[in-house]
Amino acid sequence: MDGQDFYHAGNRALQDEFGSRALADRLLNLTRDKFTDDDRGFIESSGFFFLATADGEGRPDCSFKGGMPGFVRVTGASELAFPDYDGNGMFRSLGNIAVNPHVALLFIAMDGAPRRLRVNGTASIVRDDALLGQTVGAQMIVRVTAKAIFPNCPRYIPDLEEGEPSAYAPRAGEDAPDPGWKSMDAFADVVPPPRETFRG
Repeated sequence: MDGQDFYHAGNRALQDEFGSRALADRLLNLTRDKFTDDDRGFIESSGFFFLATADGEGRPDCSFKGGMPGFVRVTGASELAFPDYDGNGMFRSLGNIAVNPHVALLFIAMDGAPRRLRVNGTASIVRDDALLGQTVGAQMIVRVTAKAIFPNCPRYIPDLEEGEPSAYAPRAGEDAPDPGWKSMDAFADVVPPPRETFRG
């Protein structure tokens, strides 16, 4: 995937304003369209994720999806599947998928070592999927073909074990620490200088 496929004019305008285009292009190297074994382990150990969809006119919706760890399965090199469980009957997410297949999934680990993984792709709803007979409580299966799989900086994830905000969350009168990845050789030469912000 190149920058033209991944970033649009709105992304590029802000990258240029904040001096982060080179960093954004470098981070693009972490983007892939096939799941790694590590991706599979993280996804299949997750008990929840967030699903972003949009209707046919582009109006967005975001939904929490939860279940027992393993309820999301990586079913192919670039495919994952998750069940549709009984809900409130609004069918916001699946109704959107029926008219606009573009989706984004965000997996987050909030205990132990914080972590985020994003999966962007296209989804389809399968009413007679073979997984239905293997998935307790499923009324339909959603299959997602991944177009872009990429990690996301986890620095603002709160520490749920300690019940504390992230150590990186800005605090009045303090300088927030930089995440370690910014000083790594792979990125240090393209990290833009910090901008002046309100410190309280």
